[in-house]
Amino acid sequence: MALPVLALRHTAMVKKPAGEVSNVVDWIIAKRDGGQLSDEQVQQLIAGFMSGQITDYQLSAWLMAVLFRGLSLAETVALTRAMLRSGLQLEHRGNSLPRVDKHSTGGVGDKISLCLAPLVAACGVAVPMISGRGLGHTGGTLDKLEAIPGYQVRISAARFQRIVRQVGVSIIGQTEQLAPADARIYALRDVTGTVPSRPLITASILSKKLAAGLDGLVMDIKVGSGAFMPDLAAARALGELLVAVGRRLGLRVRGLLTDMSSPIGKTIGNALETREAIEVLRGEGPADTLELTLALGTEMLRAAGIERRPQRARQRLEQALASGAGAERLERMIAQHGGDPRVVAAPSRLPAARARRAVLAPRAGYVSGIDPLALGQLAVHMGAGRSRADQSVDPRVGIELCVERGSRVERGEPLALLHVAQSSSAALWAERALAAFELRSRPPRRRARVLQQL
Repeated sequence: MALPVLALRHTAMVKKPAGEVSNVVDWIIAKRDGGQLSDEQVQQLIAGFMSGQITDYQLSAWLMAVLFRGLSLAETVALTRAMLRSGLQLEHRGNSLPRVDKHSTGGVGDKISLCLAPLVAACGVAVPMISGRGLGHTGGTLDKLEAIPGYQVRISAARFQRIVRQVGVSIIGQTEQLAPADARIYALRDVTGTVPSRPLITASILSKKLAAGLDGLVMDIKVGSGAFMPDLAAARALGELLVAVGRRLGLRVRGLLTDMSSPIGKTIGNALETREAIEVLRGEGPADTLELTLALGTEMLRAAGIERRPQRARQRLEQALASGAGAERLERMIAQHGGDPRVVAAPSRLPAARARRAVLAPRAGYVSGIDPLALGQLAVHMGAGRSRADQSVDPRVGIELCVERGSRVERGEPLALLHVAQSSSAALWAERALAAFELRSRPPRRRARVLQQL
């Protein structure tokens, strides 16, 4: 079934916002004192900021007030809509396949998008996915894709649309055309300590997703020591807000709370994680990576209206895996993005580190814990991630786990392999990696990846 032609719809707000914005100080004071802004005031605030009539320091003051005082549901909806309207929206004309995306709040070893998006596309859903880069201990989908030789994540909106139409799936970075207010506001949040605000997080995520012309969105809210939200109650509150705001704006939103108390799968690092995602599509990946892929894919098919019953949706995904249809979609997407599609059949074509260093068990026992935060931070120091947005990454380096939580090991057996570009610091890195593993005399209780459904 051919995908419909997509169109661009320009919804940028007028350069000069309606009404005066000289009362921006009053809006800052109102929010500082716990008051609420109207829809029109929120729209004028964002329009004034984008036009230059409201300065960076004025908006930063308002963002700090929001951090402490919060936003009402109505204000959050208004902010999301205003950020969405700051740029272009992709619009599908005529009969079309349902358009659904997935967003993760970030984790260690989270390569799920790379196997999930093409698999869902193979089931008859259009997946226009706008993803981000890794920052801090959490990895980024774009960095993993760029480990594929030649893959271009920065393409025009028109080319993005064409690939979705021809292949059914495309994964790109945020462009200057889509929700540009989000990029500018996030840059301020990043340097003013106002990132951890649930309403601002919600508006940031949903404005980008809505700009892609989605019908549905599945949220993967990570919970645990390696997650942005380590507390279950806080993660649930964020998920519930995303669902509520998304539905107010006409988006079918579903969500899962998933465990991030240990790394996902067996790999941390860009080329290594890309290889693991390919293995999942070939039916060879780790059980927990596959399980999370199928769980999120089930919710995406339900959000798309393709299947209402979870069991039927999962069966459809499993059939696409068994037939190789998911892997075939990934090959086609890579080729359309200028990358080497041969990596799907031959993952050895991905970049590889020059050396490996084994991390050995100091004694016998059961692996009762693997600290994702510690390993994520170590991967950054090794060059697989970045602590600042302007840093580059080395796609070759990373950590390959030889065990999982619950594994029995003997003294001297490898717990992990460090893939290093140079061996001068390998001994120190191995010592740090060893500290992330907890060994006990008894096996731990089994812990499911999917904790709750929103």
